[in-house]
Amino acid sequence: MAAPRPYPDGVASAAALAPSARTILIIEDEATIAAAVAARLRSEGFSVEIAGDGPVGVDRCRQIHPDLVVLDLMLPGLDGLEVCERIQADRPVPVLMLTARDSERDLVVGLGVGADDYMTKPFSTRELVARVHALLRRVDRDRAEGAGTTGSATVLVGEVMLDPATRRVTRNGEVVHLTPTEFDLFAFLAAAPDRVFTREELLAEVWGYEVVSGGRAVDSHVRAVRHKLGNNLIRTVHGVGYALDDAGVQ
Repeated sequence: MAAPRPYPDGVASAAALAPSARTILIIEDEATIAAAVAARLRSEGFSVEIAGDGPVGVDRCRQIHPDLVVLDLMLPGLDGLEVCERIQADRPVPVLMLTARDSERDLVVGLGVGADDYMTKPFSTRELVARVHALLRRVDRDRAEGAGTTGSATVLVGEVMLDPATRRVTRNGEVVHLTPTEFDLFAFLAAAPDRVFTREELLAEVWGYEVVSGGRAVDSHVRAVRHKLGNNLIRTVHGVGYALDDAGVQ
């Protein structure tokens, strides 16, 4: 295992903020990137901790239960994909993945193991902060909606059952783990079966923000949902966007 790179004094410790501050865990082996991201997030009022390799990141996540994880794809010890799988197996947590590679396969695999969003290096810390805020807003909204949907009816789409109250998804009776973004995307499409939504509409309604690479984020998340729930549930309308196939919706 490669030794984690040293960090400047104080960078890896949590900021002395109010107990109510959201905690962000950065798992990144490049100290300069980690320090820059941490400084920007702390300036936004977040409590931030840094882990310099995969195993340490998994351990810290179990110890501090962060509200969100910023995770590098390429890490010593364990790569970002395995780290993401392990931390998501312990408890659902929003994950923003950082990658130096921009291949479609990397993005699909990263989203498939539980990442909620991704950014390709080099990136703007300002945009990263915007995405962090958007992910946390969505988590807050989902909790608020979940608290008020105790009697909401489940939705059955073919062999897939969606329960809005518990945010639980099953396929043929087996529980399927969807990330918060994947769940929101599938639930949004299921609420209006057979209606075609453009990528821009999905970005606005599901993601809640607009980015230059947003269209690819939508495409990658659709692929991840198809991989987990079946290829026939979401249909592509070429030149327009996506729709949930209403065949079998109950």
